[in-house]
Amino acid sequence: MTLFFAGLDVSTQSCKLVIINVQDRQVVFTYTVNYDTALPHYNTKNGTLTGLPAGVSESNPYMWIDAVNRTFEEAVQAGIPMHSIACIAVSGQQHGLVALDSHGNLSRHRSKLWNDFSTQEECDILNRKVGGVDRMIREIGNTQRTGYTAGKIFHMLRHEPEIYHTSETFFLVHNYINWYLTGGVKVMEYGDTSGMALWNPKTRQWSKKVINAIDPALIHKLPQVRPPDQSIGNISTHLVQKFGFSPKCRIDAGSGDNMYSAIGTGNIEPGIVTISLGTSGTAYTFMEDPYIDPSGEIACFCDSTGHYLPLLCVSNLANGYNQILNQFNLNHDDFNEVIRKSCPGNGGRILLPWYEGERTPDLPLAAPLYFGFRTDEFTLEILCRAVLEGHILNLYDGFKKMDIKVKEIRLTGGLSNSDAWCQGIADIFESDTVPVKGEGAALGAAIHAAWVWYKENDDAYSLKDLTDAFVIPEKNRKKKPIPEHVTVYRHLKNLFASLSLRIRGYKADDPFKLRAEYFT
Repeated sequence: MTLFFAGLDVSTQSCKLVIINVQDRQVVFTYTVNYDTALPHYNTKNGTLTGLPAGVSESNPYMWIDAVNRTFEEAVQAGIPMHSIACIAVSGQQHGLVALDSHGNLSRHRSKLWNDFSTQEECDILNRKVGGVDRMIREIGNTQRTGYTAGKIFHMLRHEPEIYHTSETFFLVHNYINWYLTGGVKVMEYGDTSGMALWNPKTRQWSKKVINAIDPALIHKLPQVRPPDQSIGNISTHLVQKFGFSPKCRIDAGSGDNMYSAIGTGNIEPGIVTISLGTSGTAYTFMEDPYIDPSGEIACFCDSTGHYLPLLCVSNLANGYNQILNQFNLNHDDFNEVIRKSCPGNGGRILLPWYEGERTPDLPLAAPLYFGFRTDEFTLEILCRAVLEGHILNLYDGFKKMDIKVKEIRLTGGLSNSDAWCQGIADIFESDTVPVKGEGAALGAAIHAAWVWYKENDDAYSLKDLTDAFVIPEKNRKKKPIPEHVTVYRHLKNLFASLSLRIRGYKADDPFKLRAEYFT
């Protein structure tokens, strides 16, 4: 019998399903549910509830369950033999907090998401209780940040104590979907759990010190953490009856979207870097040993293969780009044409694109800054170039700490369809850069499901066999660094770094002198 494997990506704005046939090396089904348009009764914009206070970003977890069911319904209608799906893996947006009571109901009907910035006070209190940022990094390999889950749990305890105390289980998004798919299995795994700021990816243990700083009883609300390369149970009887799955269909441990995007872009060996260009921007790479950043800006995460995935995340990425497209009524091709007419380096004009609070650098109250613009220079070409370079420079400025030898950058996410973004990344990161076809995280989840199933059934497929079969770099769109652009961008990178440091109160070279030296 032909076996299929399914990957679900429950992301911020949509839910995607990818189904693959390993024997024929084919993607046999893809479907996307956009929450805003397909499930309008949840009242979301870009996947988050409308009408919430500034800095608060939340969604109703039932929306994600409805979206998962919708993807299964579409697969059935498309004639997919659901009984042939041998294993399902779930990719989830990282850090979101889902709380269940003792009856398996939501104890809080909204989940705080990764881009919720309302928990800064809780993060500051936790840092003080543990003994400062340096001690916190020793405890969990990371700092406390508003994006991470620990601050969200502490915020609930401080501001909604009744909900906290009636909550029996705290999940991340993909754990909650797994709980639904299995009919009640409560398990976490190394990759996504790394981003909770409660668990140390190096020791692979919960931090008693951080947990006790919130509440000693919290440990009893956290599920068991198991390795990421195992299945956790069979699909539920309810879903077998509803959609025709085989009762033998296994559910993979699942992981965070970044862990599965790594697999979906073939980032499973040293030297490959994935850059995901979506709502947020991330850059990450495979490492065999943990990388712990003394400043905490590079996240120390486990991956979904038993190794490590140091990751840089910026909160602002697609928002600046989407806004300039809307403001000037441009599409991707129009933007590419505008960029072709403008000059790399933008004459030293720089945008620091910290629109809505920023994760890297850690600026929950951030605002954007424009540097080097004269009164007659807010033109279409200059502004488009500033948006493109500003976002890429901000990503690079954090990533450069990793000090790795990059063989190739692989792009995923919506903006990877833009040649201007591909070339800009190649020039600024000084590396060959190639977009990868398909839905990175959902495809990575499907590949992982196949890998786990074959491992558990003593078959011969390695993870590299599977990524080689399904990960398709768009070689015709590969960009190499242009030497004259690289020279200009080395100056611009220095200028951006000095601006970023100065505005945050650190000592750095005078950005006005640098601009005069480099660009006038």
